[in-house]
Amino acid sequence: MLKKRNIYTIVFIVSILGLAIVQYQYLRIGINLAKVQFSSKIGLASEDIRNTLETKNKLTFLLANAIEEDSLYFNISVDSLRDASSHFLNDFITEKLVEKGIDADFTYRLVTRDSTHYIKSPVVYERTAELVTYPIEIKGYLPTLLGTDVILELKFRNLDSYYLSKLNGLTVPSLLFILGIIVAILWILRTYYWQRNVITTTNEFINNLTHELKTPVFSIGLASKMLEGEISEEKAPVLDIIRQQVERLKNHIDKVLELASFEERQSIFNFEVVDFKPILEDLCKDFKTLTSFEEVHFEYRLAAGPYRIKAEVAHLENAINNLLENAKKYSEEPKIEMESLVQKGKLVIRISDNGKGIGKRDQKLVFQKYYRVSDGNKYGVKGYGLGLSYVKRVIEKHNGKIDLNSEINKGTTIILKIPLYKHGKKI
Repeated sequence: MLKKRNIYTIVFIVSILGLAIVQYQYLRIGINLAKVQFSSKIGLASEDIRNTLETKNKLTFLLANAIEEDSLYFNISVDSLRDASSHFLNDFITEKLVEKGIDADFTYRLVTRDSTHYIKSPVVYERTAELVTYPIEIKGYLPTLLGTDVILELKFRNLDSYYLSKLNGLTVPSLLFILGIIVAILWILRTYYWQRNVITTTNEFINNLTHELKTPVFSIGLASKMLEGEISEEKAPVLDIIRQQVERLKNHIDKVLELASFEERQSIFNFEVVDFKPILEDLCKDFKTLTSFEEVHFEYRLAAGPYRIKAEVAHLENAINNLLENAKKYSEEPKIEMESLVQKGKLVIRISDNGKGIGKRDQKLVFQKYYRVSDGNKYGVKGYGLGLSYVKRVIEKHNGKIDLNSEINKGTTIILKIPLYKHGKKI
């Protein structure tokens, strides 16, 4: 088991690492695509900015006066003129960038080729900041007026963070999904190993209990043999019942010992093709004999055989006995009916009772392990909620199906359907 746990752990770690690497590669591809898209948008925005600044207009006229420090036209100080032109140009560039879908932080400088004249952005980044520069060469009105080349330098910082922010719609859900997968797998593994520990503890308890039961069963069997020569003919049938039940109890104990293997999903079923009709008939006769000593009305109708099925007889008998015992336990004045018939290539066994019935909600849960139908906080009959779970698993092992129909205060009917075999093959 430790080896399996190590394998599961390794597979889990490798899978998560592989998923993280794949996600990282997708992230890199996404960032590269974001860079290409950003460059394309900058190109379009630069073209619009260049076209506007090439002509004489209010903005370029203001910029030209600010560069030449000519404030006579506007009747303000040179510093005010530069500050105004800086803000107007900043607003103009922001508008053009937003039109192209760019909302990244930026700064700019409008400089001549020899950098003797320039207008700078209202926002200036520190020199230590990692900046990406996109120069735009301005032609037309401004360079002609100034007699030198004019360049507008757009500078962006933290573009990697900007690209990542644009991918948040993919990266954040992906990280959440990876985290969800990790939590789910850890929870599943924890639950699995917890269940394994519970099963191991349960199996140890079963083994200890059944071995303790073997001693009194042996003693009862020995005592019944000692009574054979001394008992009257009238009470002989009672002794026969005791012997039958002791033998059945011995078989039950052996089968309970096999539950450990059953829980470990090991194969404990030895299937063989048999005629189940005489076996089912004997089972019904025994149950009728037993219930004749109690206030139980039991009737059975078995259609003509043979019932050739591929079965593990002991487990199938136990399953049917479980259903009959349930029908008896959960009825105040039990009236139990069993009928069998062959229908559409299947052996159909129907067991009905006149008990309290099972509600719609509980009908979906009664076949779960340890589940018991309760009346408020009280249970009418003592038990552990294992019987119907065992029956369902046995029938499924026989490639069969179990159905339940029930109404409150009217009773319950359980139907078993098991494939028939003909010439060693399923019909």
